Amino acid sequence: MMFATMRDRLQNRFEISPARYAQVTAVALGALALIVLTGAGVRLSGSGLGCPDWPKCYGGATPPLESHAIIEYGNRLLTGFVGFAVIAAAGLSFFRRPYRWHLALFGGLLPIGVIGQAILGALVVKYHLAPGLVMLHFILSMMLLDAAFALAWCSRYEPWERRKSSDRLGVWSVRALIPLGQLTIAAGTVATASGPHAGAHAGQLVHRFTFEGSKTLEWVVQRHAVLATVYGLAAIGVWLLLRRPGGDRRAVKPLTVVLGLLALQGAVGGLQWWLELPTEIVWVHVGLATCNWLAMLWAVAAAGRLEPRGESAGADDEQVQAPAGAAA
Repeated sequence: MMFATMRDRLQNRFEISPARYAQVTAVALGALALIVLTGAGVRLSGSGLGCPDWPKCYGGATPPLESHAIIEYGNRLLTGFVGFAVIAAAGLSFFRRPYRWHLALFGGLLPIGVIGQAILGALVVKYHLAPGLVMLHFILSMMLLDAAFALAWCSRYEPWERRKSSDRLGVWSVRALIPLGQLTIAAGTVATASGPHAGAHAGQLVHRFTFEGSKTLEWVVQRHAVLATVYGLAAIGVWLLLRRPGGDRRAVKPLTVVLGLLALQGAVGGLQWWLELPTEIVWVHVGLATCNWLAMLWAVAAAGRLEPRGESAGADDEQVQAPAGAAA
């Protein structure tokens, strides 16, 4: 009883508003997106083994004045800020009023994921950038973005604030783009692990994928391009489907962003291959992939939840029929 009373007093004292908590979750999402880009910078600059030990760098608390060590150690320090941001998002979810259990669930996934990233990061260094471990490191980053986006989106709205959709075909079509996007990203990580940007700088031996011999990189890139094309064509099809008479068009705007980013990615991807994979353009390609994935999550969230079958939509049906519309 005494413990419960103390807990209630603590919660009342540190109560946080929905608007303020939404700002905290936005910071956490931004930090996790930033760490994806800096992590890619570490690999593309050949700084993956800039600090050959972990968590220290060459046995010290600070890195030597050498570019690869500074880049790698800087990424580790940024991870500390990311840890602080996700812990804040997780902890403050219990003090948000009104309290919502699913926000606490999404928030709790973030520090667990960051801990997993730290463990994977240590293994990546220990096993000299083994390509499978590096791929897992990136894929876990994207999974963390999933949880962080869900947290940020759900914290913006109360459960009853956004209407449900009666456009079952449209909503499920948008959702069906997710596995296509995931496959495209996964193929991109295999391409990076097969190419010249495996994360090492001169004089370091780092294994790359060679399952097709000297043609491995070209083989993977071709399949990555095919998957990206299928993903893009499917996204165009869904965009047109949402704009049909009677379709729920709430996801049209984010899906338009997805299509624009896919077109830009295709152009950048072709340019980087033609220029023989210069580091800077490859980094832009990774950055666009991250933005594209966030836009895809936005599209799924904007499409909304479905009404239960047979439920009378009432006035909501009229909103579904509205052109490009409804803001919520």
